[in-house]
Amino acid sequence: MSQNTVGRPIEILLVEDSLTSARLTIGALKKGEFEHRLTWISDGNEAVEFLFRRGKYGQAPRPDVILLDLGLPGKDGREVLTEIKACDDLSGIPVVVMTASTDQEDIVRTQQLQVESYLVKPVDLEKFLRLVKELKRFWLHEEVILPTVD
Repeated sequence: MSQNTVGRPIEILLVEDSLTSARLTIGALKKGEFEHRLTWISDGNEAVEFLFRRGKYGQAPRPDVILLDLGLPGKDGREVLTEIKACDDLSGIPVVVMTASTDQEDIVRTQQLQVESYLVKPVDLEKFLRLVKELKRFWLHEEVILPTVD
């Protein structure tokens, strides 16, 4: 979590190549009734560039949570997740995998990489909203207990 959370909306990075799934996710987040800013990226290579603030993403906001599909063009979500968890600056960001994959190997691999949750599409919107609200409480809890540095 960012040390500069007071008074700002939660930053969400949605990495999803399906327009339909992205629309459903964005709609569900709007129903979540909490302030957030969302960045939507549809390609794994672009997501890595965004997360590592390279090229045109040099001033990209650091996400507070990442919603990640596994089946992406370019670099797939498994590779993106591996890079996130291998980087000290990114590994603490909660990642929610939202994918059509029910492959046991994907489930085990993502659990080993310590994702917050693994949701199979089509995502149960009520379950998704409960998860997002839980992450919101976690984020707000972090906001409250962070020390102030002058």
